[in-house]
Amino acid sequence: MTKIELSASVLKKLFQNVYFIHGTAYAGKSTMVKLLAEKYQGICCGENYIDPYLPLLNPDEHPNLCYFQTMASWQEFVSRSPEQYEAWLRGCAAEGTELEIMELLRCCQENKSIFVDTNIPLSILHQISDYHHVAVMTAAPSVSVSLFFEREDREKQFLYRQILASNEPEKTMKNFRACLQRINSEENRAAFENSGFFVLRRDDARTPQETLQIIEHHFQLG
Repeated sequence: MTKIELSASVLKKLFQNVYFIHGTAYAGKSTMVKLLAEKYQGICCGENYIDPYLPLLNPDEHPNLCYFQTMASWQEFVSRSPEQYEAWLRGCAAEGTELEIMELLRCCQENKSIFVDTNIPLSILHQISDYHHVAVMTAAPSVSVSLFFEREDREKQFLYRQILASNEPEKTMKNFRACLQRINSEENRAAFENSGFFVLRRDDARTPQETLQIIEHHFQLG
């Protein structure tokens, strides 16, 4: 892969039309990115938007992003400890930052607004973006854990079937939920909410359109 060697100040100038949404699971990030892109005829960089780059990666250089190529089985994946699961996700975010930047630079050539469901670490977002181009959305940890398998999401339903196929389904499910609880802990949510960026908590009494109005007002759109 080509290395990105641009300074943070240069990236900040190039990303004037890029709007990042970060945060915890089930906070509404992917929905907002999609609605914003539709309303402003922009580019939607939704969840896992760097996936097309993954087949080009070397496991030695990107061990976390290439984990699915090197793991022994899906049973290994669903049976990892909460500590291993969290370390893997953090590793994916770190390794994926350069890929996200690479794809966003490509998208910038289209001269449209770009709305991103991002995993770029908050510390880096502070360097390459600014307050009115980043929104943090959070949900209560209990929501993230309880709803994980409720979505009609092909990947999540696949994991659910893998858990049921394990030798000890109840034990495996308990362990996997512990993984979800660890990455969606109150501590992690507090880190997002104390990041210095605009924060919007999930509120089921608010409609998606009402949430959209809050986000676009923060982004100073329209």
